[in-house]
Amino acid sequence: MKTEQWIELLASGAGPAPRGVAAWRLSSALAAGLAASIGVAVLGLGAVPGAMYATPTPWFKLAYAGALVAAAAWLASKLARPLVAGAWPPALAVASVVVLASVIGFADWWQTPAAARLPALFGHSSWSCPVVVLLLSLPALGATLWALRGLAPTRPRAAGAAAGLAAGAAGAFGYALSCTEPAISFSALWYTLGMAASAALGALLGARTLRW
Repeated sequence: MKTEQWIELLASGAGPAPRGVAAWRLSSALAAGLAASIGVAVLGLGAVPGAMYATPTPWFKLAYAGALVAAAAWLASKLARPLVAGAWPPALAVASVVVLASVIGFADWWQTPAAARLPALFGHSSWSCPVVVLLLSLPALGATLWALRGLAPTRPRAAGAAAGLAAGAAGAFGYALSCTEPAISFSALWYTLGMAASAALGALLGARTLRW
């Protein structure tokens, strides 16, 4: 059988690819990872006192992490396809979320009395916060990379980074339910570093595990 005939035979039963496959696989993986991160954070580290929800800080943490989960998952779903020309809108959304959170964090830091700025920024857990966010991101990272392996990313490092960022945001969302740091500037800095570490880990793993 000639090559052309073989190709025609293979293509004869082909139909349009199912719509929403990438979104469904990634959302399912992230939902499972997010649930695991929340469970580990709340059961292992304890929940934030209810009185803290009368302040804006916990809501900022949850909104920041939640928005970045959605934006990074959108970017990962675009990078999961062979044609990535349309990846710039979700990339812009990711950048917009991070920039907005940085502006809010800087405004909070600027409005803090000068003598209290550094204590507020470093809090009591500045060095452990990014590590905890990274650790809590691991369930979502593993699940998301598994989801991407069943798709068709042609830029494995970029797809892995997007998956890592989404997973890091899921880890940050879980940690936000346990973190008692009261300053928005703290969250804007240290949560971002933890999520960036998860994105870097995702890029490293993606380059190895997502190659065809």
